[in-house]
Amino acid sequence: MKHTTLLLLATLIYCPFMSSFASNFQFHKSDSTKQAIEELNKKLALDFYHDLWTTDNTDNYKKYLADEYVAHDIGDRKNVLEPAIEQKIVADRFWDNGKMDFQLDYQIAEGDLVATRWTWNYKPETLMGKFMFGETSIPIINVFRIKDNKIVELWNHRHDIDTGMTKIFTLKGLAMGLLIALLPTIIVFRQRKTIKRLRRG
Repeated sequence: MKHTTLLLLATLIYCPFMSSFASNFQFHKSDSTKQAIEELNKKLALDFYHDLWTTDNTDNYKKYLADEYVAHDIGDRKNVLEPAIEQKIVADRFWDNGKMDFQLDYQIAEGDLVATRWTWNYKPETLMGKFMFGETSIPIINVFRIKDNKIVELWNHRHDIDTGMTKIFTLKGLAMGLLIALLPTIIVFRQRKTIKRLRRG
């Protein structure tokens, strides 16, 4: 009877301890798995930048991007489904006109998301590159959502105001302004011709 009582007491003390131990072990195991996945996601993002934006290895885009991904850019370009090759096309456009590199500022990972704050340095070597982009150094923040080791969604935040890209918007505004200014001139010119015809008739 004494042994049974002792065994019962030991069980009552031991079981909660083991339950707590198992729970803590499971928590630490899942926590370390989560951290390992986040580190892999961060590495994938860095490798993407290395191949497309630090070195001209843009053909490697398939390693990092899903066949189609969702893009959220500055301006009106939001929630756009586009093919992976689009990232290669954009990078090639810059490589064809100059040299660029990627400078990491910091990186944060949370679950399937990786945020990278980096500085893009660009030195144009063609007339088009100098006119369209100019030599520039701008901060960029990208957020990638990664699934099955591929980027499936990205958010792009650039400080384009510091780049030659503003020239494009300036030229568009100038062209629109000239068009608006020319319309009344064309109308007046045509009206004058009509009036002259009527007077002759």
